[in-house]
Amino acid sequence: MRLNGLLCCLVLTLLTGVASATDQAPIKEKAEEKAQVLEEKAADKPNAPPAPKSEAITSTEVQAVDPAGAAPLDDPITCLARSIYWEAKGKDTPEMEAVASVVMNRLGHEGFPDTVCAVVKQGSETKSCQFSWWCDGKPDQVKEDAEYALAKEIAGKALNRQLKDRTHGALYFHDRNVHPGWAKEYTKTAETAKFLFYKPAGGDAR
Repeated sequence: MRLNGLLCCLVLTLLTGVASATDQAPIKEKAEEKAQVLEEKAADKPNAPPAPKSEAITSTEVQAVDPAGAAPLDDPITCLARSIYWEAKGKDTPEMEAVASVVMNRLGHEGFPDTVCAVVKQGSETKSCQFSWWCDGKPDQVKEDAEYALAKEIAGKALNRQLKDRTHGALYFHDRNVHPGWAKEYTKTAETAKFLFYKPAGGDAR
């Protein structure tokens, strides 16, 4: 009897999970559609004002996308959130927001792709990734749910153009503990507790 009871509980739990996932599907789809439109506008007009309420991704919508942190990176929210998470998880919120701004600043800028996923994955074909986590050979699945939820929240705000750009237009950044040679060729625009940010000094992005 006890085994039957446990099996019943397990079945109910699985059914509840399936129902919940089914309920979230339309919300997820709506969020991804909004994100794609916002991504296109950001690439076309980098200095566009914040999205109007009718077009903005809501917190509920953004959290419905890739809830387990294991989905393929093929939509703007997932690609941006995963990049924020892996580049700045465990750091302060300003660090995460700054990473999001760098990704968004690259959209539509000469020398960079015009979609978030392409920006994040740029250079992978030659093993010279712009974002190191994408080429480090390690699994990309999320490990900390709370930190990923925060990364998604920031990703939604970035796509909505609701984030203040702490980097002042930066296209590059690096950890304070490293000293890449390329940094000397660019103008430093901002710094946080963990990162330094740069943009081209009158030249083209590379």
